[in-house]
Amino acid sequence: MIGTGYVGLVAGACFAETGNTVICVDVNAEKVEGLQRGVVPIYEPGLEETIRRNATAGRIRFTTDTKEAVQASHVIFIAVGTPQGEDGSADLTHVISAARQIGEAMNGSKIVVDKSTVPVGTAQLVSDAIRAVTSHPVSVVSNPEFLKEGNALEDFLKPDRVVIGADDSEARQVMEDLYAPFMRTGKPILCMDARSAEMTKYAANAFLATKISFMNEIANLCEAVGADVGRVREGMGTDVRIGAHFLFPGPGYGGSCFPKDVKALSKTASDAGATLRILEAVQAVNDHQKRVILQKVDQELGNDLTGRTIAIWGLAFKPKTDDMREAPSLTVIRGLLERGARVVAHDPEAMKEARRVFGENIHLVESPYEACTGADALVILTEWNTYQRPNFETIHRLLKAPVIFDGRNIYNPERMKQAGFVYHSIGRRVVRP
Repeated sequence: MIGTGYVGLVAGACFAETGNTVICVDVNAEKVEGLQRGVVPIYEPGLEETIRRNATAGRIRFTTDTKEAVQASHVIFIAVGTPQGEDGSADLTHVISAARQIGEAMNGSKIVVDKSTVPVGTAQLVSDAIRAVTSHPVSVVSNPEFLKEGNALEDFLKPDRVVIGADDSEARQVMEDLYAPFMRTGKPILCMDARSAEMTKYAANAFLATKISFMNEIANLCEAVGADVGRVREGMGTDVRIGAHFLFPGPGYGGSCFPKDVKALSKTASDAGATLRILEAVQAVNDHQKRVILQKVDQELGNDLTGRTIAIWGLAFKPKTDDMREAPSLTVIRGLLERGARVVAHDPEAMKEARRVFGENIHLVESPYEACTGADALVILTEWNTYQRPNFETIHRLLKAPVIFDGRNIYNPERMKQAGFVYHSIGRRVVRP
């Protein structure tokens, strides 16, 4: 497994869990040394325990020696980062570099698998890069991941489907055998050509991002016309043609996948002479949605927050992860700071990342209630379980003014009114005591 980021660690741990011998490679010696000691650099429920269990059993190990790992392996996964370039495209520098290193180290026939999210045509680029430096036979396979942060181990161990893009029948069979332990409930292994597999990953994420942006547009319209987006969502989601997933309105999507993949697919279309107008709108809606909470703050408190303190609950882009990449909290907090506010924030897992991003510009506290103490308002940006049923009497007492901006609609408006709060949410009317 070349790369010990989110995908590489989860995939490596899960393959080891089914009895395979896994070697995880990374160029970061400090990270590798930490992993060898059992220190996992990301938060994902169950991952640390799974890695430690399999490391103890000798089924997974970590190294910086790419050559040794390649020569000891039959199947080699590329799971390195594909950061977004300035033009929106996926930067394949690390992927191609890994491919060349694999080619230079090869000591026989190998199967190389693109696990990173990569644009259409990358399998061919990887194949060309390897073949340019070796005469050994190689088969390149596209095997996109469909993991949800916060539920990644469960997604890998019990997938909805596995997509394998391979033109070589032997490589396809090896991949089917590798994934067979995860597919015992009858979920499908979908074999196709590499380009279709690469497109499948982007198309799936782009569609989910579209559902989110569409629902956020409907939420904003609900506010304008006096409808309740919660009831609208129920009415839509029970239609089997639509489904209930990804219909929750909020402050916009974030994370490492949706923002980057939507832009990368749009760039792929542009390079091919096509235009994806829907995705252009999806991006525009999401950029706007991240500022909706700020607009609500402006309407309630004014746009000069000098001398005011705003409490934030939730920094990660979603629960059960410490990932703040493209998180709505980044836009909201920066907007609050620009307005002169003092920001006091809490998150169960993302505090370390928040310190890295904001430094001393915000004040981080160890409990949700501490964040509320003396604040002029509370803003909720991540729907962690710990925020779902708080003591509202305590919050009311601690806040300087009983004002809540709920970006995740986790509370009942009528109950908030009865509890004495001014309560703003997404796609529902404002309630006042």
